[in-house]
This record gives sequence, structure tokens and C-alpha cells, in this order.
Amino acid sequence: MYFFRTITVNPNVPERIGRLKELSYNLWFSWQPDALELFRRLNEAKWDELKHNPVKMLLEVNHEDLQRAAQDAEFLELYDKVMLDLDNYINGDTWFKQKYPDLADKTIAYFSAEFGLHESLPIYSGGLGVLAGDHCKAASDIGLPLVGVGLLYKQGYFTQQINREGWQEAHYPYQNYNQMPVRSAVDHEGKEVIVSVELPGREIYLKVWQIQVGRIFIYLMDADITMNSEQDRQLTAQLYGGDKDTRISQEMILGIGGVRALRRLGINPVAWHINEGHAAFLCLERLKELVQAGVPLAAAREAVRASTIFTTHTPVPAGHDVFEIDKVDFYLHRYYNLLGIDKSSFMQFGYDHQRQGFNMTILAMNFAAYCNGVSKLHGEVSRKMFHYLYENIPVEEVPITSVTNGIHTLTWIAHELRQLLDAQLDPAWKTDISNHSIWQGVDNIPDQELWDMHKNLKKKAIQYVRQSISNQMVRNQEAAEDIDSVAEYLNPDAFTIGFARRFATYKRATLLFRDKERLARLFTHPERPVQIIFAGKAHPADRPGQELIKEIFELSRQEPFRGKIIFIENYDMDVARHLVQGVDMWLNTPRWPMEASGTSGMKAAANGVINCSVLDGWWPEAYQPDNGFAIGKQTGYRTDDEQDMDDAYHLYSILEEQIIPTYYQQVDGYPQEWLRMMKNCIKSIAPQFSTERMVKEYTERFYSDAIRRGEKFAADHFRLATEVHDFKRYIKDNWHHIAIKNVQINGDNESELKVGDSLYLTANVYLGPIQPKDVKVEVVYGCEGDHTLEQIKTAPLNHEGTLEEGIHQYRGGFTLDQGTCGFTVRVRPEHPLFATKFELPLTSWAHSF
Repeated sequence: MYFFRTITVNPNVPERIGRLKELSYNLWFSWQPDALELFRRLNEAKWDELKHNPVKMLLEVNHEDLQRAAQDAEFLELYDKVMLDLDNYINGDTWFKQKYPDLADKTIAYFSAEFGLHESLPIYSGGLGVLAGDHCKAASDIGLPLVGVGLLYKQGYFTQQINREGWQEAHYPYQNYNQMPVRSAVDHEGKEVIVSVELPGREIYLKVWQIQVGRIFIYLMDADITMNSEQDRQLTAQLYGGDKDTRISQEMILGIGGVRALRRLGINPVAWHINEGHAAFLCLERLKELVQAGVPLAAAREAVRASTIFTTHTPVPAGHDVFEIDKVDFYLHRYYNLLGIDKSSFMQFGYDHQRQGFNMTILAMNFAAYCNGVSKLHGEVSRKMFHYLYENIPVEEVPITSVTNGIHTLTWIAHELRQLLDAQLDPAWKTDISNHSIWQGVDNIPDQELWDMHKNLKKKAIQYVRQSISNQMVRNQEAAEDIDSVAEYLNPDAFTIGFARRFATYKRATLLFRDKERLARLFTHPERPVQIIFAGKAHPADRPGQELIKEIFELSRQEPFRGKIIFIENYDMDVARHLVQGVDMWLNTPRWPMEASGTSGMKAAANGVINCSVLDGWWPEAYQPDNGFAIGKQTGYRTDDEQDMDDAYHLYSILEEQIIPTYYQQVDGYPQEWLRMMKNCIKSIAPQFSTERMVKEYTERFYSDAIRRGEKFAADHFRLATEVHDFKRYIKDNWHHIAIKNVQINGDNESELKVGDSLYLTANVYLGPIQPKDVKVEVVYGCEGDHTLEQIKTAPLNHEGTLEEGIHQYRGGFTLDQGTCGFTVRVRPEHPLFATKFELPLTSWAHSF
């Protein structure tokens, strides 16, 4: 490989429109229709050809087009408006500054393996990346002082092509980031930032790039520079590519290199958010920094933990990265000496005794004071999944909470719908999206206007799909008559279903095909026809997922489904935008309870597209009988096949008996009941499932506390961190003394208790050398389940005095709810600096009373 340097030769943009270049490098354009319109007006054909990439647009647009725009009064009027909007956005007051003025300069670092921001920047694979991108956009909107950290993939995830036989082919085109909205990050001296990470036997060097997203920046590391060997330059080539060695190397680059990049940039976060376990090695680097600065390891660990948030997105054990102990030793053994510990102690940071390996999720959980899933149901699933780490604690009290995902509404909502909302909602709706009361104005949108808008979006989506299918068939050299027939694919007046997501088998893309005869009757009904559009990628190593795509493709070429069942290739943000805005119903059929959250349905709902989904992920929190449809039941089954059969036939039934009749029951040219559901869908789902609500929730529940805790723990030479560690150590060493000697029930006759009565208890507890102030004695009560308590509540028992040496008396009570109630007494450690009540997961329970 020979050396060469790259320079970018920019066009002479007329001074009157000279800020177009500035605009092209700020992803703010991606959720501003007027900003996108500016670039489209320069040359519409070129804009579509370049996949809406404004940087490349300015590099390739004709000089004549620029001169024409600079003299066009309408263009200049729009240009001036857009630049004023940008300036007002960047410099305006924000929710965060108003609510947390004392934290306005406290940086939060958000680490993610992928960021989905716009189709012009293909460094994402799907839901996790798009969620991370939407998170950053919402952080910018509310003024959160957040920086993103990730990797720059020169080949992205992969470009999906479907061949003549229906098989997915993965292509990895080289991405030229000098032609994308990415710039080299520079330090305070204006020099490009290069950091290094130690891999076995060598150092790897990483160039740092930056992306501006409104008010905030995302920093991405790139190994494809000449300072590295040809092999090492490939480490950041592909997202989720390669073997276990590639994966652990990428995760070291992300976690360890990411911390070093921020330091080199002069950015010193006070709170750190790990978005999925890929970035958990950042905890080791932060720990090493403190230990090398002279902070004792124990205090350093408490300081790191105090300021760390971890979000898990994976509801199945196989989805969590687990590395063999020997591999972790090979790659990370240098940290033993740096931390002053041996191999065994190091491995305990992330050891998973169930899977006999080093689990990146457990590493993150061990170093994060705050852990959460991404929906209420996913929180429950995660608590069950990791209950083995907290065996003496009830499942529902395992310290994993939930913050339900959302979407960046202004990115995903159709421009045409925005215009209707502008006319009917409070003008503040765009800056106060999570305010439910504002969205009640959706009811004021005239039915005919809403229906006409929806039909136009549907026609636009169908035309987009036809063009994609035609391009695919031309590439595959199919017969001219078959290519011509694509113009008749998809009936704009037919009920249209959308299904687009990652093609993993548990998502059951072909559930609707279980009964082909029944399906044929639905799709060929002369008066109420149905059609469906599929999109999605299967991982290149996932053969069963690829077989699902082939099955759909083959059925789409057969009668009577030709032109009615469609698979559109290369699912990306552009495809997603057309589908979530242009279909009638969004179908989601995961095998319960394997969907962590799911955000595509939220995007559809914000556009008035009705969801029909299994009650999994986010849908149990959103579903109401008047805003969508639920498939099956929210429970387990004896076998997967039993669940598949039950869900399939329930899906057929609600399509035949409820959904399709409602859609086709039209009065005065539009379906009044369907439109009522569309309005209910928008006003009930859009405000609640927005990233504005989500990021505000992260801020109020986690970020603000993590910032303050992190600073407290680091102050005065880490005095509080040392104090908390010493407290935990003392409690662990002496917990074996704790024993509940006896419990007495006082008050009313148990057989005559009624709703609202109180039950009082007296407990004598032996604490040994542990002080009463260091424990919480409480009654635990709830519904009786299968050898356990469910829907747990607690009430404190107050310290009444010491009976004899080491034995203390506690009293208190609780109010009774209706039904059968189980209750007991327990003791747990208590400290004012604990982030959660089970930060130290020790309990002692009453054995009998």
C-alpha cells in the first residue's frame, strides 16, 4: 500500500449563500424539512442520486446551479429563514439550562457502537443505532451537555442486494468520509487528534472524527490510517463484522480509545452512559486512570460506579457479548499490573458463572450505579435474566429499572403531517413534544384533510417501492416484461401493511404466511384487497434469517401474491421513512417476550399508522383498544410452535373481523372510524414515546444524580468513595451476624381484617457489631405468587431501642389491600450515598413467625 494524501476541492459557493457548507455539516438539517428543501432545490435529480448527502451535493453540484440559486428570490427567502432558524436553535434557551442551571457545563458522555442519524451517514445497522442517533438529537433539542462516542466504519454495516433467486447478498462499499457530514476532530492547537490503544503485541492508532448534531458533537474513532498495519486498518471497517478477535478489539477501541479521545480533546465528562455492553471497557480505562493517579483501587471503583449509567437492549442471553477467559487474558492482561490486582480479581469484574466467560453486560452492571432496560416489560425480563446475580433478593427488586425508548419525532414525522399539526396545535408543539395536553388538538384536524394527506403519503411510498423493485430487477437482468409489470405493483387504494425490521427468526416475519389459503383469500378479496411491504436485513452470518427473506421473495413471485407481497431491499433510514409514513398498518410479530422495545412502531404511530402487534416490548405500555390492535396474549407458552400457531390464527381473526372491515367502512369517501383511531394513535403515542420524554427521564432519574454523585465521590481526594467502600467492606465482613430473632403481630384479629386496616409488627433483630443506622428493617408485603411475593411493597419498621447487647427492637405496620396478602420481615444495608437500595445486595430474612 503506497502513501497518498487526500484533499477536498470545494466549489465556489456564492457569498450570498455561503453558509450552505456550514449547514451541510450539522445534522440539524436531518430533521428540518426547510433545510433539506434548500439542497433539493439546487438540483433535485442530483439530490436523490446522492442519497440526500448535503456535503457531497455541494461537492458535485454544478456552478451554474449555485449561481442560479444565489439569484433566486424564493430560494434566498428560504435560505435566510433556515439560517435564522439554525442560529435561534443553537443560541436559544433550553429546558436543561432552565431546570439545571448548576449543571449546564457538566458533560455527559454517551458511548454507543453505532449511531443512526441520517441515510447519508451509513454507520448504523438498525434499531440500536437509530435509537442512539435519536437520543443525541433529543439531547441537542433540550440543551443537554452530552457528547457521543462511537466508531467510524469505513464500510458501514452492509448494503443489501437481493439476487434473482431471492438470496440476500452483502456488499461492503468503501465510504469516503471526506464526502460526508463528518470532519476531523482537532485539539486546542488545531491539530488532528490521534489516540492509541494497546492490542496484543502492538499499538493501534485511531484518528478521531466528529459529527455535529445540532448543539452537540459525536466523536468517532477510525483505525484506517497509514500508521497501522493493513490488518489493523480493517478493525473499524465493518459494523458487527469479523470474529471474536475483531469484536473484542473493536470494543477495546470503543471503550478504552473513546475515553482517551475525550481526554485528548480536553473533554472531561462527569457522567458516563454505556449504551449496551459493547462500550463497557470504558470502565476499566477510567479505573486505570484513577489508580495510576494514586487513588486506591477500592475508592476508584466506587467513584467510577457513582457516575456511570448502563442501558441494556438485549432480552435474550445469547445477545450479550461473552468472551472466553483466555481471550480476555490475552487482550487485557496489561491491566492487571496497572490496577495492582491479579488475573482472578480482574476477571471477577465481569465473570458470568452461568456462561463460564467474561460477560460485557455484567462488567457494565458491576460498574454502573444505574442500570435500565428499554421498556417496562424488558425491565422485568432483564431482572429475571440476571436474578442469579442477586439470588437473595426478590426478582422484581433486582436493581435494573427501565426507561422506555422513544423516537425523535421531528426526524420521523412526515412534513405533510407537520403542516397539519402546525395549523391545529399550539405553536410550541415542536419544542414541547412530550406535553400530552398539546396533542389533544389532533382532534381538530379535519377528517378529509387527514385522509387526503395519508393517501398522498401512501402513493409516494408505493412509487418509491416500485422504483426500488424496478432497479433491483434491472440489475438482476430480469425480463423486460416483468420489469414493466412493476408499474402495476401495489394498489394505492388497497389496505397496505408494513413490516420492516431486522430479520432475526424470533421476529417471525413470515407468521402471516402460516395458512396460505386463508392468506390468499385476504389478499384477493374483490372488494377489500390487502397487500404487504416487507423490508429488513439479516446478519450475514444468520442463515435462518436469510432464508426468511428468500421465502418472502419466492412467495412474492407466485400467484395470487405477485404485486401484493413485496420485499424491498437495503432497509435503511430512507426506506424506513417512506414506509412508516406511507402504509396503513404496522405489523409486529415477535415471539413474546423477546422484543426489548422496538421503535419502528412508534415512528409509524407518530404518523397515524395503526399498530397491530404482539403485546411485547413497548406495545403493552401504548396499546389501547381505540389506538391499535393486540395480537395473542401476554403470557408464555409450552412450546414456540404453540405460540406461533395461536398468534397466527389470532392475527388472521382480527384482520378478518376487525381491522379490514373498519378500514373499508367508508362514509363520504373516507373511513371515519379508522380516522378516529388514527387520531387517537397520534395523540396518545406521539408525546409519550418521544426521545424528548425519554432523554428528560434519563436526565431527571439518572444523569443529574450521576453528575452530582460523581463529583461528590471525587471531592476531597475521593473521601466519600473511600467511605462508601469501607462501609461496604465492613458490612460484608459482618453481615453473617444479622439474624431476625422473632416477629410478633399486634393489633386486630387476623381473621377479621378488612381493606384499609393496618397490621402492626414487632421484630427483634440481632445486628452484632453493625449499627442500627446502617441497616433498614422493613416489612415486605404483596400478592402471593408461586412460592414468592409479587407486586412487592415495603414499609419501614422503626428502631424502638436496644433490648440487650446487639439485639434491637423494631416496630411498624402497613395498610392492607383487598385479597390474599403475603408478608415477611427483612434487613438490608442502608447508606445515604447508595444509588439504589440494593447497591450492596445483601439481605437477611425472617425464617418464621
